Amino acid sequence: MDRWTEIQVFVQIADSGSISRAAEALGISVSATSRYLMTLEERLNIRLVHRTTRQLYLTGEGEVFCERCRDILGSMKEAEASVSEAARNPIGLLRVQASLSFCLLHLTPLVPAFTERYPRIRIEIVAANRYHDIIENGIDVAIRTRRVEADSQITIRRLAQTRRLLAATPGYLERHGTPERPEDLARHRLILYTLADSWNELRLRRGTETITAPVNGALSANDGQLIRAAALDGLGILAQPTYIIQEDLAAGRLVRVLDDWDLPRLTMSIAYPTKAFLPAKTRLFIDFLVEDFRQHDYERLWTL
Repeated sequence: MDRWTEIQVFVQIADSGSISRAAEALGISVSATSRYLMTLEERLNIRLVHRTTRQLYLTGEGEVFCERCRDILGSMKEAEASVSEAARNPIGLLRVQASLSFCLLHLTPLVPAFTERYPRIRIEIVAANRYHDIIENGIDVAIRTRRVEADSQITIRRLAQTRRLLAATPGYLERHGTPERPEDLARHRLILYTLADSWNELRLRRGTETITAPVNGALSANDGQLIRAAALDGLGILAQPTYIIQEDLAAGRLVRVLDDWDLPRLTMSIAYPTKAFLPAKTRLFIDFLVEDFRQHDYERLWTL
C-alpha cells in the first residue's frame, strides 16, 4: 500500500477518534480505512491504536508517531503550497543559449516584454555559436538549427524553417557582376561560415537539378554577424540564413544572388531537458517565444 496514504489515514483516525468518521472525512470505505491502519501497524510491528467496542485511543507509541506524522504532513502541505505559488508566480533564473545572431536579433528584443510580464524570472543569455551540452551546462532552453538531438534527455520543439541565401551589396555586384549560374561563383569572393556543414562548398538545388560548387572564401568566420558586416562592407557574397539578413534585404543594403537556386534549409528548434513536469519558468518562456514567431509569421518570411 501507499505509505503516504497510510500516514494520512492514521492522522485522520487520531483526529476523528473513530475509524468510521475518519473514513467519511477521507471519502473512502471503512474497510479500506481499517486496512490502511492495519498495514501500517504490521509494517512498523507496533500497536498504534487501541480499539474497543466503545472507544478508540492512541497508544503511547501511537501518540509519539502521530506527532511526527503531523510534522511530515505539515511540511508536505507547505511544499505543495510553495510549488503552486511558483507555478502561479514563477521565480528563478532561466538560462537561454543561442547563437550570437539569434541572441541579438530575436532573443534580447523579447526580454523586456517577458520580464515585464514575469518580473520574478531572471534571464541569463549564453551566446555561443557552437552547441553547448544542455544538461552539463545547466541550460534551460537552447535554440538549435537542427531537427533532432542524439540525447534522449533532450526534447525538441520546432520553431520555423529558414532558407539560406546568397547575397551581396549592390556596389559589389556592380563592380564584379552578378552570378547567373552556380559555376559563376568560382570567380567571385565568398564570405563563408566555418561552423556550417561542408562550409567550403555550396550545394545548390533548382527543381531536379543539383550542383555542388566548391568555393574559396575571401573571408571565413565562425560568427554570422562578422560575415554580415564583411558583406555590408562590400567584401563579397555571403551565404547566411534569412533571419540574419532579412532587414538588410528589406532595406536594399543586400541583394539576393542566384535566388532561384536553393541551399539546404535550416530548421530552427527549441531544445530543453526532457522532464515529466516542465518548470513553469521554462514552459512560459517557450510559449512566449513560440507566440512571437507565430505573430511575426517568421516561417513564411524566411522561406520566401
